[in-house]
Amino acid sequence: MGRGKIVIRRIDNSTSRQVTFSKRRGGLLKKAKELAILCDAEVGIVIFSSTGRRYEFASTSMKSLIERYTKEKEDHHHFEMHKASEVEFWQTEAANLKQQLQNLQENHRKLMGEELNGLSVKDLQNLENRLEMSLRGIRIKKEQVLSNEIQELNRKGFLIHQENMLLYKKVNLIHQENQELYKKVYGSRDPNEGFINTSVIPYYMSANEEPSVPFHLELCQPQCLQQTTHAVQTAARTIGLQLQ
Repeated sequence: MGRGKIVIRRIDNSTSRQVTFSKRRGGLLKKAKELAILCDAEVGIVIFSSTGRRYEFASTSMKSLIERYTKEKEDHHHFEMHKASEVEFWQTEAANLKQQLQNLQENHRKLMGEELNGLSVKDLQNLENRLEMSLRGIRIKKEQVLSNEIQELNRKGFLIHQENMLLYKKVNLIHQENQELYKKVYGSRDPNEGFINTSVIPYYMSANEEPSVPFHLELCQPQCLQQTTHAVQTAARTIGLQLQ
């Protein structure tokens, strides 16, 4: 049969207590030595008997072990204090942010005209002044955006005006070339006879030169342009030319 379970409690008999102390002390010191050798660990044990006698074991030096233990204990204590203070700091920070969020939500509701009960006339006047200042800032910003858009449109309009001026010059150049071709085809014949009135400008455009001033572009096509084109092509075929 195996040994029965021993109840862990103080041994009343002093002789038995001393014998048990001796045996278990030796076994504890032996296990500590084996642990230090097998696992390459630093082990230190200090035992005081009931009579005040001290027993100790150290795998290296008891002084160095005690100094290391003290340092580790202090570092651990500082770490725990720092951790606790850090947790307390973040808890305080979270509480402040929560309070700020509640204040912002309350102010937002008041600005929207909600939950105004309990406000005095002075508080309502201050709220009205804040709203007027906000509206003034919004209007100023809107006017600035619109002004920038108008300037951009004027700049684009000026570029379009310049492009139309170039097109106008090209149209006049083509008109002059048509007149020269007409003279080559008909010689000294009256150019107004059955063909085209040279005083007619094929395109008309009116515009202001200043880009900042609004301008109006108008493009008109004379009815006789198709007749002119047909007559020039007919004359060209007569002399063996082909116009495209």
